[in-house]
Amino acid sequence: MGGTGIIDLHSHSLASDGQFTPAEVAARASAAGCSVWALCDHDTVAGLPAAAEAAQRVNVRLVPGIELSAFLERHEVHLLGHFVDPASPALRDFEDFLAAQRRVRMGQIVVRLAALGVHVTAEAIESHSGGKTIGRPHVARAIVASGAVATVKEAFDRYLGEGQPAYVQRYRLEAADAVALVRGAGGTVTIAHPGVSRLEMGEVARLAAAGVAGIEVIHPDQNPSVREKYQRAAEANGLVCTAGSDYHGPDISPDRHLGMVSMTPEALAALERRRP
Repeated sequence: MGGTGIIDLHSHSLASDGQFTPAEVAARASAAGCSVWALCDHDTVAGLPAAAEAAQRVNVRLVPGIELSAFLERHEVHLLGHFVDPASPALRDFEDFLAAQRRVRMGQIVVRLAALGVHVTAEAIESHSGGKTIGRPHVARAIVASGAVATVKEAFDRYLGEGQPAYVQRYRLEAADAVALVRGAGGTVTIAHPGVSRLEMGEVARLAAAGVAGIEVIHPDQNPSVREKYQRAAEANGLVCTAGSDYHGPDISPDRHLGMVSMTPEALAALERRRP
């Protein structure tokens, strides 16, 4: 298991904001030619046991992961945890805390949407979620189902995106705390899509100093010049260059496909060696 083939270290399932169950994502990873695949659901490890069982059936190596949204001062950054222990008590406790915070936030968003003439219910939002982690993509799909907009993108552009009238700020997790949480669960930390987050070189250096081990240089939303920029940052800060499709499913991100990017086995081994 996990021999030669595509290595895709970033995907999502119905346990957070993806379209398919963890088992279905595993099957799709196999069909896409992945030999190594990471499931990194937002703020939850709930899908990892089912993903591990399915990955074994389809002969794909699963790298158990999580994606955390954190802040470096005022700048929001997304951090991927790889090789985490899904049974970590600290990780489970934090997951429960964030799930409760998300439900409060969703209630506030529903109230703001109603004031704008867009009526969705908590039940409608939860029907688009496969777990306890509820986020804006689930609200967006409920808005689409209500007929107020045609697409998830339109829901974000008109209502849910930062600066839009129904946007509510998420819980603020400091980047250093996110790094400590993942490392405490036996994992390595990688900066997700730094170009999308528009990270400056100094910010990459600060994250590396805080214990980050890798940086997602190869991502569908980062063109060759952006990839080259962050590869230089990786070299300057001793970070492993990783690759991830950031797959959510065709209904959510139609331009992203499992296995559309890959990295070398040597880079994967280097990242794994950075585990605490």
